[in-house]
Amino acid sequence: MPQCSLRAHSLCNSEEPAKKYSPEVNTPMKENEKIQKMVLIQGGTFEMGSHAPIFLSDGEGPVRDMTVKDFYLDVYEAEKFGNSFVLESLLNDAVKQEIHDAVAAAPWWLPVPNANWRQPEGNGSHIKDRMSHPVVHTSWNDAVAFCKWAGKRLPTEAEWEYACKGNLSDRLYPWGNKLMPRGEHWMNIWQGEFPHQDKGEDGYIGPAPVESFPAQNMFGLHHMVGNVWEWIDDDWSLPFREPIPNEKVKKGGSFMCTRDYCYRHRCAARSHNTPDSSAVNLGFRCAKNVQ
Repeated sequence: MPQCSLRAHSLCNSEEPAKKYSPEVNTPMKENEKIQKMVLIQGGTFEMGSHAPIFLSDGEGPVRDMTVKDFYLDVYEAEKFGNSFVLESLLNDAVKQEIHDAVAAAPWWLPVPNANWRQPEGNGSHIKDRMSHPVVHTSWNDAVAFCKWAGKRLPTEAEWEYACKGNLSDRLYPWGNKLMPRGEHWMNIWQGEFPHQDKGEDGYIGPAPVESFPAQNMFGLHHMVGNVWEWIDDDWSLPFREPIPNEKVKKGGSFMCTRDYCYRHRCAARSHNTPDSSAVNLGFRCAKNVQ
């Protein structure tokens, strides 16, 4: 989701991407700076999808052979990057008392005025103590604009899944099939009964800093699964079906995922949202072509 270091303003207006950032960010980026904290992923052919899909309606199967070319990918999810949705359990009582709406089908999501990347839980919160956390509350449009400014782009779904699996065919997670190898936490997900209480047994409640867990696979990538969802360049579609242009793919699951809810913190798992959507568990990482 290497990483983009956002020292920028929000991308919620119609200006050119380079004009939406602070003066120091507007400084032209040198070519060698573009691949700092990125890893070169050697291309190849792999099995995309799962032989044992969990959510058939999401298009996790059937498995199909896909080939990707060499590309660079950010080691970390992008960091430091209107109303948005915030997980109810992350809000203090004062903010909750001001909220009178919720999502009927998912009442743990509350629309919080002025929640954005600078103040992730709305008024009274601030990013200043979370500068190593992944940037959240960024729409697909925001992510595309920033990656473009940085001389990069969003990864395709095939690239992202290839990088996640790291040459391990049909594995649940980047490191294999065990959720907790050697009894250790390898990702930031929900522990406890969702949505009432996250016990934080992995050390974190909500998004975790980008370097908070070991690299998850042979490529040295962090937080490919868990922590925050990551925007993908592709339009949403089911395998061998026509894409839906007003829906964009997201991969990797988030800190809200658990076996009992979501269970999409897996390499083959996938979901989607509209390109103008943002939430407290939604971020991105950039990719780059090999010249």
